[in-house]
Amino acid sequence: MLNILFFAGLALYLAAVVLEFGGMVFKKEAVTKAAWWLFVAGAVCNTAYLVARGIAAGRLPLSNQFEFATAFAWGIAVMLIVLRMKFRAEWVSAVAMPMVFLVLSYAALQPKEITELMPALRSAWFGLHIGSAVFSYAAFVLAGCGGLRYLLLEKREGESARLSQMDYLCYRLVALGFLLLTVVILSGAIWAEQAWSAFWTWDPKETWALITWILYAIYLHLRMRKKRSGKVMAWFTVIAVPVVLFTFIGVNTLLPGLHSYG
Repeated sequence: MLNILFFAGLALYLAAVVLEFGGMVFKKEAVTKAAWWLFVAGAVCNTAYLVARGIAAGRLPLSNQFEFATAFAWGIAVMLIVLRMKFRAEWVSAVAMPMVFLVLSYAALQPKEITELMPALRSAWFGLHIGSAVFSYAAFVLAGCGGLRYLLLEKREGESARLSQMDYLCYRLVALGFLLLTVVILSGAIWAEQAWSAFWTWDPKETWALITWILYAIYLHLRMRKKRSGKVMAWFTVIAVPVVLFTFIGVNTLLPGLHSYG
């Protein structure tokens, strides 16, 4: 049953991506609407999978690379749905939908066995720390998707109200992601002191989380203090996404440390 839900979500996301691009290329609104509802159906399967896995495991399904990647894809999907419902940000779907599919495809390549939590993970900080990371990374990725869409449309549209909306929404996503990443780092420091008797150990995951935090702090400084906006900041959000993905994937793969289980 779990595998059916997981791969149904993956297949629905893929179908949504194909229809979204088909609708854009052939300018068929009915096709893009069908793509959206397939994407929502994929998000429902993604949600049902995480709930079912959590029940089967008797814990939050966030303990390893597979579970985090699955939750990461879900976080992007949920935030995209909120953006479209609340802000009518349909323009970001063409870039964000493929990201959801790619992240879940990465999850599909990871071991899916349900395992017991390591002793270090059995903490009240588990949900707050890792849950905040899911939505922080999702916000940063969506900001990058919005920035890429901005750059693709900027040459054609020049200055427009839609581009201004994109620019401001990317800023708000970065601000949200930065706030949540701050929660991740602070809660992780407290948790580390309890688990390893040290608030900070310069573990690769800690170090790259800090690098990511500093990178987005620079973005916010440029935006708020230097009043930068538009094309330059759109490029910033796009270029920062690989750093986020390296913090999530690259560190675990290439730089083993105390967080190698996650």
